[in-house]
Amino acid sequence: MMHNTKQMHSQTQKEERKNVPADKKVVETGSEEETVALGAGLAGLMKGGDVVALYGELGAGKTCWVRGLVMALSASAGVSSPTFTILNEYPGATPVYHFDFYRLRTTTELEEIGCEEYFYGDGICVLEWPDIAEPLLPKRHWKIFFEISSETTRRIVICPPENGGSACFWA
Repeated sequence: MMHNTKQMHSQTQKEERKNVPADKKVVETGSEEETVALGAGLAGLMKGGDVVALYGELGAGKTCWVRGLVMALSASAGVSSPTFTILNEYPGATPVYHFDFYRLRTTTELEEIGCEEYFYGDGICVLEWPDIAEPLLPKRHWKIFFEISSETTRRIVICPPENGGSACFWA
């Protein structure tokens, strides 16, 4: 049932494609390697305290993107989605906290595991399936949307924190 909710949310996002701010960036990647490289490239624009909300359906490239970010910041290549553990931590000069909220249903669950301490801490927090966490997120945060264009191609819309990520919709 939750999977159907996620599919409905993905459909809603597709229907809201309008009003893309000028400071957003739309990127198309043609392979998993290019998606990883995009994550690595954006690592240089991020700093401790940033929160990055990743939106997109299963298989859209969110974890590949995180792999690039983590490789650039901590030299760790062993990145996997924390679907069952909720959180994977990657130490480094700027630690990366990779959350997956797919299985969570309430903000109370987020509060019980101490998410806000991470969101307002010194590391970079990356959130897959962030919808449940939106009421708890800092106003200044990144939003990145992933769309499957074909078997290997992904369309990625990056909304920087300057607009709080809140004004960004699909192009």
